[in-house]
Amino acid sequence: MMTQRIRMSALVLVALFGVNVSGDWKPVPGHIMTRWADDVDPDNPLPDYPRPQLVRNNWVNLNGLWDYAVTRVNDPQPTEFEGQLLVPFCIESALSGVKRKFTRDDRLWYSREFTPPALAEGGRLLLNFGAVDYETTVLMNGTKVGTHKGGYDAFSIDITEALKAGENTLVVSVVDDQSGPKGKQDYNKFDKPAFIFYTATSGIWQTVWLETVPANHVSGLKITPDIDRGTVFVTVHADAGMAHVVIKDDETVVSQAQGKAGTAIVLNVPNAKLWSPETPFLYDLEITLGDDKVSSYFGMRKISMAKDEKGHLRPMLNNEPIFMAGPLDQGYWPDGIYTAPTDEALKFDLEMTKRFGFNSTRKHVKVEPSRWYYWCDKLGLLVWQDMPNGAAGKDARGFRDGVPRSKELADQFELEMREMIREHYNYPSIIMWVIFNEAWGQYDTPRLTEMARIEDPTRLLNSGSGWYLPPDCGDVIDRHKYHGAVPVKPEEKRIGTLGEFGGLGLVIPGHLWVTNQTESSVYGTCVDQRQYEKQYLDLWRIVDRVDRESGTSAAIYTQLTDVETEVNGLLTYDRKVIKADIDLFAKAAAKRQFPDTPGTQMLVPTSRETAQAWRYTEEKPADGWNQPGADLSGWEEGPGVFGHKFHRNGSIQIRTEWTSPDLWVVRTFELEAPQKLKRPVLRIAYDDSATVFINGLNAFELQNGNNGTYKDIPLRPEIAAALKDGGNTIAIHVARHRSKENVSQFIDAGIGEESINW
Repeated sequence: MMTQRIRMSALVLVALFGVNVSGDWKPVPGHIMTRWADDVDPDNPLPDYPRPQLVRNNWVNLNGLWDYAVTRVNDPQPTEFEGQLLVPFCIESALSGVKRKFTRDDRLWYSREFTPPALAEGGRLLLNFGAVDYETTVLMNGTKVGTHKGGYDAFSIDITEALKAGENTLVVSVVDDQSGPKGKQDYNKFDKPAFIFYTATSGIWQTVWLETVPANHVSGLKITPDIDRGTVFVTVHADAGMAHVVIKDDETVVSQAQGKAGTAIVLNVPNAKLWSPETPFLYDLEITLGDDKVSSYFGMRKISMAKDEKGHLRPMLNNEPIFMAGPLDQGYWPDGIYTAPTDEALKFDLEMTKRFGFNSTRKHVKVEPSRWYYWCDKLGLLVWQDMPNGAAGKDARGFRDGVPRSKELADQFELEMREMIREHYNYPSIIMWVIFNEAWGQYDTPRLTEMARIEDPTRLLNSGSGWYLPPDCGDVIDRHKYHGAVPVKPEEKRIGTLGEFGGLGLVIPGHLWVTNQTESSVYGTCVDQRQYEKQYLDLWRIVDRVDRESGTSAAIYTQLTDVETEVNGLLTYDRKVIKADIDLFAKAAAKRQFPDTPGTQMLVPTSRETAQAWRYTEEKPADGWNQPGADLSGWEEGPGVFGHKFHRNGSIQIRTEWTSPDLWVVRTFELEAPQKLKRPVLRIAYDDSATVFINGLNAFELQNGNNGTYKDIPLRPEIAAALKDGGNTIAIHVARHRSKENVSQFIDAGIGEESINW
């Protein structure tokens, strides 16, 4: 009920104090959009109160159509504007109504008029920004009233002294040079989408609002539950005064106390209802400080570590061991880029996360609007919160600490990290801070870990997810593994987690950012839904085993949705298609319940058990080499498996050594009544890449082999139809792309019929 009440209050105030009218606004076409794009009201976009943990009823939503202009970065304020842009959607987004590329050489100007609400005697008017990317200057009636640097944290400006009677002019200018924390934003992806970085977000991308406050008012809260003692500590931040705090369970008063602003007020919570993913109970808070009244909420929960009965160090939620299973959630939208079209859209992603059987989610190198965390609290999800990585150039890559970084950039990164922790300290759903991801811009890891520990000693610290992690640093050993899953054993003082794995791609035509895309830009692509489901279930079988046998305590699957050219989501980028049987997936992740493993009857055996003869050459052959009946008289003959005797999988026996960059192999085989095969598959092991031809047709373009094992890939219908009674040909070009010698490379293949029982 609280959310509904807040929303109605905002609507009334907007009506009283005015907004721009919708005019000719419409989303810019050209890319796919979510169904919520149609629900965006240009007169009142994102109308819900934006800060659920510090709520005031007297507020004015400034979201809507603002005048905008783009100038060169050092140009003065323009005298005329180019058109209107829908705040809070970034200029690069379709929902802004502009959809325009923005670079470090540009400055974005916003302007709008408003009539301020009446102020009580001594009252103040605060202008609040949820987030603006990246460096912001604010002017009221031509007077500069404030600046801010940082793309992910909220900020407030007291504009009282700059107000005048009647209509006032608010101007905001923004530059975005991408030198600071930016996550996966990349200017160039606006018109050149590719790989693992995406369209940038520049300018205002979260709600802008006004609120009236008394001169002495609540500026923030710090809420620390203690379930072992049955208490909660509430610090009310204000200039002075006595604060009165009331805890409620629905309308029932649980506890109340008062104390000085700036000091921890201790309240008892007898027989506390604990917060967890299964029972996400939230207590309400009411705080009064003089004439100021705000509301909030909290959850009674504890995150810690302890050893299980096998001696494995485990994460503990409310003093009970928990396995954290969740998706990598990057928080991108095809229509709003960084900003969800509506609150329902924001909530939908989290509801789907729960439906897939997950109890956790990893917010990946992005900080979300406050309402995202509110829904995590409300629905019950454990959140790994990443610090967005800073720009550090090509030297950021590698398994190492100490990436070169200027003092200015380091100071800014650390400021934004502290702000992220402080601003999100009260959300019970957040149970882990991730400081660095895959060594991107990683530096001074032990020092930054200690800095984060001082800010928040109550949560787990993941100092370096995936790649480099100094010894005895943080609470987590975190590894990433694509094309499979691996055990991550805990240490004496650090739990073991699989911070990224999976990444299975599945292309859904009609729901793509690039309409003619046929493969995922990373990690490989499945042929059909059944292969996708089979490989997903196989991954979770491994997760189940490494949990039980090795003490691995978390698995974060890549990823919740497709993002631009990455089509490895459980959902399409437009959120319109669930790619698999969701109940099947939920049972695997939540209950470790799996259907019988599909069986494959080999019709054309591989060389894994018994050597099979192939014709081969290391010299590039003439055109037509891959066609049935091609002249292979100059080719050699040898038994499989072909490869370098140095390779990743000791169970693969190399019988014919191959050490050059390229190899071409051909094999003929007999089939009987292939038209009766229900699900023919190619069984293949390869490293690095392989192009496979069956009876002269290009059957597969396989990238990123590196899998170290055999996998079954269904034949597309047109390839299956090309199989003949009698003689058939399989031809493969396999290539090693790494330049070093003594690296893993191999090729082997056969054909079978797969049976799936779901």
